[in-house]
Amino acid sequence: MSTRLSVVMIAKNAADLLPDCLASVAWADEIVLLDSGSTDDTVNIARAAGVQVHIDTDWQGYGIQRQRAQQYATGDYVLMIDTDERVTPELKQAIQRVLAAPQPDVVYSIARRNYFLGRFMRHSGWYPDRVMRLYERERYQYNDNLVHESLACDGAPVTALDGDLLHLTCRDFASFQRKQLNYATAWAQERHQRGKKTSLAGIFSHTVGAFLKTLVLRGGVLDGKQGWLLAVVNAQYTFNKYTELWALSRGYSEKA
Repeated sequence: MSTRLSVVMIAKNAADLLPDCLASVAWADEIVLLDSGSTDDTVNIARAAGVQVHIDTDWQGYGIQRQRAQQYATGDYVLMIDTDERVTPELKQAIQRVLAAPQPDVVYSIARRNYFLGRFMRHSGWYPDRVMRLYERERYQYNDNLVHESLACDGAPVTALDGDLLHLTCRDFASFQRKQLNYATAWAQERHQRGKKTSLAGIFSHTVGAFLKTLVLRGGVLDGKQGWLLAVVNAQYTFNKYTELWALSRGYSEKA
């Protein structure tokens, strides 16, 4: 009996991104999409492509939503992707080799090539940007994090796959900034709920550190203009995270 693959994704208002994403994984045994309340044509596009569509608008964060989506999958392995990601032919072949000779308990990492303002970054901490996305459905699932969720697989052996996952991270700067701000807010809320705090010194040290880490330590300068811009964006994102946490801990934010 052959090893079956379920491609699993969560989505909301992704009609413009979905067709190319689905085309890149059309070879999978099944595709499961959990929609969180799209008001565009996302659901219709998915159903027309033969995708198994489910809807759950009770948003509890990215980690919980991925857990819910995985519950609808029936394959032996799960490939978790996002609607702004595309599986390259090289990655497809690597995944098919795994399915042909599966190794129990092994988790597979995939290199992402992240797109930022007209360029697929090769440095800046944005490549290879390995993420663990291929795994046994009955053995592993995502953690409960509101944002920056990850696969809960501590101690599992990890094998790096050949090929890249193309990630259209930033096609539109304004949309990217809005998403970054939402991530920063969710990050701060999560830390605040766990009793974490920060200081003004902490805000600025983390902000400057994020800039230098991206530009120098992670080689952002080698990515040209986009590398410099991404260093500023990462510093801004870090500033937003820690400032919101600072405000929450002092009752200065309505989010509290």
